Amino acid sequence: MLVGCSGVFAQGWTQRTPTGKGDLVAVHFTSAMRGFVAGDDGYLASTDDGGKNWNKYPLNTNQNINEIYFRNDTNGYLVAGRLLFITQDGGRTWQETRIYRSANIRSGTPELISIKFSDKKRGLAIGNILNKDDEIIESLLMKTEDGGDTWNRVILPTKNELFHLDFNGNSHGWIVGDKGLILATQDGGSTWKTQRSDVVRALFSVDFRDDNEGFAVGGGGTILRTGDGGENWQKVATSFTDTFKRVNFADDKNGWIVGHRGSILRTSDKGRTWIREESNVKADLYGLFMTKKYGWAVGASGSTVEFQR
Repeated sequence: MLVGCSGVFAQGWTQRTPTGKGDLVAVHFTSAMRGFVAGDDGYLASTDDGGKNWNKYPLNTNQNINEIYFRNDTNGYLVAGRLLFITQDGGRTWQETRIYRSANIRSGTPELISIKFSDKKRGLAIGNILNKDDEIIESLLMKTEDGGDTWNRVILPTKNELFHLDFNGNSHGWIVGDKGLILATQDGGSTWKTQRSDVVRALFSVDFRDDNEGFAVGGGGTILRTGDGGENWQKVATSFTDTFKRVNFADDKNGWIVGHRGSILRTSDKGRTWIREESNVKADLYGLFMTKKYGWAVGASGSTVEFQR
């Protein structure tokens, strides 16, 4: 599965006016017009006109926002440091929710990184527990079965740093982390097992289209692909060396990867081959959201690029 490095897709990406000075790490759109970007120091902004104008929301936190996720047009979640915020009105207002109790965390401070819901009741949030020197001492997984009102900790078979979570249906989920870590569940997140990745670089993002077809990306140009739910992972051979931060498929065939130094890759053959797309952005890209007709990537120093088919 060797990937060519020459050639550029004709349709593409347009750089937009940065929405802030800090780094943006998360982006999510509920329609072509309605979307959100977020990042450092609690920065959260929304648009109602497809990104022409952005309005900052006063979230009243200086915690860095790590992910925004909507399970439908109205119900959304974002994680910021040790905080979870929930919206039930399409992001017009956000309410802080306590996700952990002292009984869940015996020592250290939690930092939440990624969140997903399988339905309106059941959801998972992952992160890490830091000591007073901001060193990671444990990984963290919290589970809710009542829409986020209460959460319980699930003990994982690792203490590695966790970076990203993906879920398919009500049962199957995957977590990726430091040192090539991949964890998988088939029972809705109650139990997890380690999958063999055969890589040692950090994996920063995972995306599954169904219970079988999935991808993970990470440091040093790492792209992993599985066709059996992660029982076997294969490294996609490429000449790319930039660190990749996000992978997202819009449908079964078309997927994108973003990463450092403005890297954007695209596949149109289910991830077998990847071609670099020109973004005209040199800043590191951290966040990605793609649909069949449009998409957005965000990154360092407020960098924002839009994809239009």
